[in-house]
Amino acid sequence: MKHPLRHIICRFDRWLSRQLRVQVFTDDPQCLMRIQVWEAPHEIALPVGAIPREARVLMLHMWNERAPLIPEAGPDLGWALDTRRRMIHSLRLVARHIQYTPALQDVQAVGGITAHVTLIGVDDGKAMLDHLGFAVFPYYRPLGEFGEFWENFYT
Repeated sequence: MKHPLRHIICRFDRWLSRQLRVQVFTDDPQCLMRIQVWEAPHEIALPVGAIPREARVLMLHMWNERAPLIPEAGPDLGWALDTRRRMIHSLRLVARHIQYTPALQDVQAVGGITAHVTLIGVDDGKAMLDHLGFAVFPYYRPLGEFGEFWENFYT
């Protein structure tokens, strides 16, 4: 049986997803991502150019209920390999969805916001995102620390 707090978190996640227009784009049970079409709030400088303010960007959102559960003994190689396989599969599904969805043809970038990567010192999460072709840079929340609290309150 689910923990009562998990039920509250799932309901909050569903509500927040509706408010932010985060969408399920596939019924594939191995997919770890949902998507959100977003307008860039400001110019985003990338190593290969810039995304102009108000350009359409596809934001990736982790589908937390689908994330592989960490074993009670802690994460192990099997868990890491399964998570990696599902993540790559999910990114391929997103790419296919963009390719075959006419309403997404004007999307200029794919990205996301994560609290699990740091730009200070050595960070394997940043190295992995760099390896996948993502440019990693600081995210400045429009509502500052107040906004950060609400964005991460159930993490």
